[in-house]
Amino acid sequence: MTSFFNETPFVFPYNKNLVKRWVKSVAKSEGKEAGNINYIFCDDEYLHKINVEYLQHDTLTDIITFDYTEGKVLHSDIYISVERVKENAEIFKVPFQRELLRVLAHGLLHLCGYKDKTPKDSALMRQKEEEMMLLFDQL
Repeated sequence: MTSFFNETPFVFPYNKNLVKRWVKSVAKSEGKEAGNINYIFCDDEYLHKINVEYLQHDTLTDIITFDYTEGKVLHSDIYISVERVKENAEIFKVPFQRELLRVLAHGLLHLCGYKDKTPKDSALMRQKEEEMMLLFDQL
């Protein structure tokens, strides 16, 4: 089951039932099953504290994905900084909603085993993000 939580004032811009169907479709497209996936929307300060405490990274980030996957069933807490997504949307000159969808996909793709630490891995991650965003557009 996919759930949505706010740690900061935020109005989710998509139909949640549509996003839940999409999460299942993304998982299925990667040979996985969507289990308990929690999206937690927060601000920079909240996510920065998590980044320092759990990952020992003293930097801002747009997303942190905690992976609790069991076999082929995806389980996760995915924290997203709304502030970072807004800023990235401005930097990349895309609508906020589109950048948010990319970040939602990014977290799911990490659960499916995709990485983004090397240039090659990052390029594949970007390609898969685009594929998953097109999948959303087809729902």
